[in-house]
Amino acid sequence: MPEKNVRLEVMQQLEPKVDGFIDEFLIPVEKIWQPTDFLPNSQQETFYDEVTEIRELAKELPYDFWVVLVGDTITEEALPTYESWLMDVEGINQHDGGTAWSRWVRYWTGEENRHGDVLNKYLYLSGRVNMIEVERTTQHLINDGFDIGTDRDPYKNFVYTSFQELATYISHNRVAKLARQHGNKSLAKMCKIISGDEMRHYNAYSTFVKEIFSIDPSQMMIAFKDMMKHKIVMPAMFLRESGDSIGAAFDEFSNAAQRIGVYTGQDYIDIMKKLIVRWDIEKITGLTDEAEKARDFVMSLPARMERINQRIKISEKITHFKWVNPAMVK
Repeated sequence: MPEKNVRLEVMQQLEPKVDGFIDEFLIPVEKIWQPTDFLPNSQQETFYDEVTEIRELAKELPYDFWVVLVGDTITEEALPTYESWLMDVEGINQHDGGTAWSRWVRYWTGEENRHGDVLNKYLYLSGRVNMIEVERTTQHLINDGFDIGTDRDPYKNFVYTSFQELATYISHNRVAKLARQHGNKSLAKMCKIISGDEMRHYNAYSTFVKEIFSIDPSQMMIAFKDMMKHKIVMPAMFLRESGDSIGAAFDEFSNAAQRIGVYTGQDYIDIMKKLIVRWDIEKITGLTDEAEKARDFVMSLPARMERINQRIKISEKITHFKWVNPAMVK
């Protein structure tokens, strides 16, 4: 049977479990936090005082921090790209009434939508960033789309989302810690709760992969190897400022994140190690010869990447972005 048809059959076999996954890993609308839980209430007399406090506390945050926070916000706000990509994955059919898988994608999108919403409103109220440039970059990122090397393959897409959700957990959690160190408890709380969402989503997508390993271990192993071999690209890989070419801002944004320890090359390697453990890669049995070779590749890759990572030097030169005026921050 063609590989594509096998993948579709596996997705259909898992579909009866999807509503259970929604109940286990996602939170009903009436019970989950909303952006206004963490922002000044415009209906209250204290609104202006609370905005003033946000603006005063924002003055203590350094330049690279703002670059990373803006980049993270833009990445979250490019959600239409991610939803449309996932809706096109083999086995996730939103037509003719949809499926449990398409319902998962919509519910997941609904949770993710709150992240960019709350961060964007915080940036606006902080008075520290050039919002028109942030908005232009966001529109460019959505316009430019992305190509994560998965095609419509659900196996590869679920490897990608497992990896990426854990990466965003790390990033938001580290931003929360830095905000707290600078005395900004409200921003810290905001980023911390976002990171909690990302961890739940990681647990969900990594569970999907684990389920596939139990049904089609050889092809799932090969898909995992393919994604690791070609490397996981970031959703913001095409990040650019107004007037620049596609992707021109991504490297400097990435350097800023590494300089302040929000997301580093070592984090990439550590995530790979966590996935290897999460999916019991070393213990999986019944593999074909090709899949055994794929496992050998995956198991040896972290050590190889650590040797390379040790030789990489990150520039200490701070790049100024149109998003953040140096005169407005420390």
